[in-house]
Amino acid sequence: MAGITIGVASETASGERRVALTPETCKKLVARGAKVRVQRGAGQQAAFTDDAYADAGAELVDDADTALRDADLVLCVQPPSSATLMGLREGAALVGLLAPQADAARGEAINARHLLAFPLERLPRTTRAQAMDVLSSQAGMAGYKAVLIAAQLAPRFFPMLTTAAGTIRPSKVLIVGAGVAGLQAIATAKRLGAQVEGFDVRPETREQIESLGGRFLDLGVSAAGEGGYARALTDEERAEQQRRLAEHLKNVDVIVCTAAVPGRPAPKIITAAMVAGMRPGSVIVDLAAETGGNCELTRPGETVDSGGVTISGPLNIASMGAVHASEMYARNVLNFVSLFVTEEASREGRLAFDWDDELLARTVWPERVVAPVAAATT
Repeated sequence: MAGITIGVASETASGERRVALTPETCKKLVARGAKVRVQRGAGQQAAFTDDAYADAGAELVDDADTALRDADLVLCVQPPSSATLMGLREGAALVGLLAPQADAARGEAINARHLLAFPLERLPRTTRAQAMDVLSSQAGMAGYKAVLIAAQLAPRFFPMLTTAAGTIRPSKVLIVGAGVAGLQAIATAKRLGAQVEGFDVRPETREQIESLGGRFLDLGVSAAGEGGYARALTDEERAEQQRRLAEHLKNVDVIVCTAAVPGRPAPKIITAAMVAGMRPGSVIVDLAAETGGNCELTRPGETVDSGGVTISGPLNIASMGAVHASEMYARNVLNFVSLFVTEEASREGRLAFDWDDELLARTVWPERVVAPVAAATT
């Protein structure tokens, strides 16, 4: 019996340079008996050549339709268009950052073709799932790149310098949010020699911030939530937080915003009034721009000036580090699909879904309806 077919096409989202399959992960899937079909040029923007995929055992094809239409499993970074989804084989599995509920047409196409969609942003944040956690791996790249953007935009040095013209004080950098992106931003700013502070409403992040050489900014507001995320602040908590933060920002040179609440718009932490109180020449890089931004003045995808303060709202920032971002993403995807792409099942031409596995059951979309257990009769 022929093995399963895995399809990968070039990403079509604007500015997307990553790829969901690298030659490394391709070779491992081929070794399990899968036939891997890759559109020519799919890895080009991440520096993975067609020859490298061919050497790893992939079949190269000229267009997306040929790569995907008969595939049992489709791998992607950003969600394919609704038209592309409608062209997939009925019942095929689809793995990527799919956000099916963010676009009605996309969700309808998934349902119409009876696709088994696995939006990896739905993956439970458990210890077992860490090797599959694309949000964390991509956030690390985003945090790193955000600080480099800030350093480029800032009209000053980050490190302290002693020169013949006198001593230059280090820049004061504040990282808002101490998740994966925030912690990587703290580490990167510290390596660049800045004086670094980290702010998060979850008090348990103090130790992590300090372990990276940053100072924990305590504003007296705690919002510890479930699953390692922050909960939304009450109106009273937000007012107190903003009052204290506004005063502190008057002496900050650079802010990198990374705060997020899953499934909700980014919390507004930096108000227009706070920006007005900052010194001219200050810089804000808002990683939360894609979900509205942590700063009131952020314009997603733009860099603007407000009273001498530069505010950057970069989009899809992880894609700026396409090589390593793709390598990490592809390994995450390989680890996830390994739950149902086993060598035995693959060579038999089937995907082996174990719906008792919470990682599959809680990630799949639409959510599976579990039939109620029938009551015992006497």
